[in-house]
Amino acid sequence: MSRPPAREEHPRATTGTSGSAVGDRVLTLPNVISFIRLLGVPLFLYLLLVARADVAAVVVLAVGGTTDWVDGWVARRMRQVSRLGELLDPLADRLYILATLLAFTARDVVPWQFTAALLARELLLIGSLAVLRRHGHGPPPVHYVGKTATFLLLAAFPVLLLAAAVPGAATAAGAIGWGLAWWGLVLYWVAGALYVVQASRLVRAVRAAGAPA
Repeated sequence: MSRPPAREEHPRATTGTSGSAVGDRVLTLPNVISFIRLLGVPLFLYLLLVARADVAAVVVLAVGGTTDWVDGWVARRMRQVSRLGELLDPLADRLYILATLLAFTARDVVPWQFTAALLARELLLIGSLAVLRRHGHGPPPVHYVGKTATFLLLAAFPVLLLAAAVPGAATAAGAIGWGLAWWGLVLYWVAGALYVVQASRLVRAVRAAGAPA
C-alpha cells in the first residue's frame, strides 16, 4: 500500500525577483510598514497645503523617505516577502514622489519644468506597462538604478522643503537638495530607458515565439 503524500506545512510560495520566496500573506510587518507610509501621503499634503505647517511636513516627508528601504529589508530579513508587498512598496514610492511634486509646484518650492520632467517619465513607464500587459506580461523587475533614483528624490524633497521653510538654512539646504534632486531626475530617466529596453525585449520574444516556423 502506497503512502499518502505528506501534507504541506507551509503555504505555497513562488520566487520573487530578488530570489526570496514570495507568499500570499497580507498581514505581515513589512506590509504594515508600507500601509503606514501610504497614510503619510495625505498627512503630508494636509500639513503642507492646508495647515501650512511646513516643519511638520518636513518631518513627515523625511520619515516617509528614510523608511523607503525599511519594508523591503524587513521582508527579506524576516522572510515575509509577499505579492502584496511587492506592489505596495513601489506604489508608496510613486505616491510620495507625485504628491510631493504637485504640492511643491503649488507652493513654488520647485519649478513646474522639474515636475513636468518627472511626470513625463511616469507617462513613458505607463505606456511601456500597457504594451507589456497587451502581450501578457506584468511589470518588469525593479532595477537598482530606479531604486537609487527614488532614494535620491525622496532624500531631496525634505531638504528642499527645509530650504523653503527655514530662511537661515536656505543656502546650504538648497544646494544639497537640488544636487540630490537633479541626480535623482537623471537616474530616474536612465531607469525609465532601461525599463523601455526590457519591455521591448520581452515584446520581441513574445512575437518571435508566436511567429510561424
